[in-house]
Amino acid sequence: MAALILVIEDEPGIVDFLERGLAANGFDVASALDGASGLEKALSVDVDLIVLDMMLPGRSGLDVLEVLHDQKPALPVIVLTARGEIEDRVTGLDAGAVDYLTKPFSLSELSARIRAQLRVASQASTTALSVGDIEVNLITREVRRDGELVRLSTTEFELLVYLLRNRGRVLSREQILRAVWGYEYDPGTNVVDVYVGYLRRKLRRSGTRVPIVTVRSVGYRFDATE
Repeated sequence: MAALILVIEDEPGIVDFLERGLAANGFDVASALDGASGLEKALSVDVDLIVLDMMLPGRSGLDVLEVLHDQKPALPVIVLTARGEIEDRVTGLDAGAVDYLTKPFSLSELSARIRAQLRVASQASTTALSVGDIEVNLITREVRRDGELVRLSTTEFELLVYLLRNRGRVLSREQILRAVWGYEYDPGTNVVDVYVGYLRRKLRRSGTRVPIVTVRSVGYRFDATE
């Protein structure tokens, strides 16, 4: 089933552009031309993501955003605005928006950002990951391999979760550093290799192979077939 995107925007031309464009990108689209009706739809309809204009008649976009953040905090909202000042972006993000685009914007960029936020929302709603004989409970942070408890540090756990969520994909050391440690790649650091080593040792079991594969000169891949 296609994700349902609610567009709350007061300019009919932009609404038509977004309805056609987002539908062409595989989304279902609903729309509202003012803040009050948009908020009513957002609260009564099971939408997956909202594209919200900040400059709305009646009830402002900021007001809508604050109510949504209070009543549906897990619902992702991407804010659109004609104003590009840093203060406006900060206000929207502080009020609960997950992303921000300034008009005029590219439909392909908006679609890409929608897909990215839907992936994040989907992962956030997952409470467990299971690949092969490895099971991870994201609530209790308990890890088991073939039913046996594996005790991991916080960083080892975050590294394993990132590899599992991207299983089958080759991940560069730069990607892993940004996702797990939160900083840009330093060619002089070997922290990723060190922690992959820790993780492999803790996941190793007699008669089985650890499914973290080294891809020479690139990085690592979690291979569920190993």
